Amino acid sequence: MITREEAFALLTTYNKEEFHIKHALTVEGTMRYFAEKLGHDPEYWGLVGLLHDIDFEMYPDEHCQKAPELLKEGGLDEDFIRSVCSHGYGICSDIEPTHQMEKVLFATDELTGLIGACALMRPSKSVQDMEVKSVKKKFKDKKFAAGCSRDVIRQGAEMLGWELDELFQETILAMRTCEQ
Repeated sequence: MITREEAFALLTTYNKEEFHIKHALTVEGTMRYFAEKLGHDPEYWGLVGLLHDIDFEMYPDEHCQKAPELLKEGGLDEDFIRSVCSHGYGICSDIEPTHQMEKVLFATDELTGLIGACALMRPSKSVQDMEVKSVKKKFKDKKFAAGCSRDVIRQGAEMLGWELDELFQETILAMRTCEQ
């Protein structure tokens, strides 16, 4: 396994835009939170979160297709690569999330974007004072953060066996731990 520093260097080899790096850091922190909460390895889950979109900035039309090559070059194994690619299930990958970590990544990737957009609308510009009802209201508005798929978020909650409110609440708490 590579170190966190090596993973960040790999990420920034293929991602230069602040937005993409910030998203990677947010998903990393979110995955670490869930790993700790669910009794798993926060280092491993965090690295998967950090590198989940490694190919998106440079190869948007090959998202989750180019990632295996880039991750192999970075010294990552097949299980890690599988987990990364599973977050694009049904969109740009046919690898179904089966492990709990993969389901959490699938469910929270889009949701962190929606919650982040909600936070920007708040006077505080922060998730620290975010409430579930605020996310629910924006979740229902299809024009708000239109790039964040509500169907993927719903499907992710379903995969985990969680209610949407639970997923929203836990993801808000996760994002509070790693807000940039």
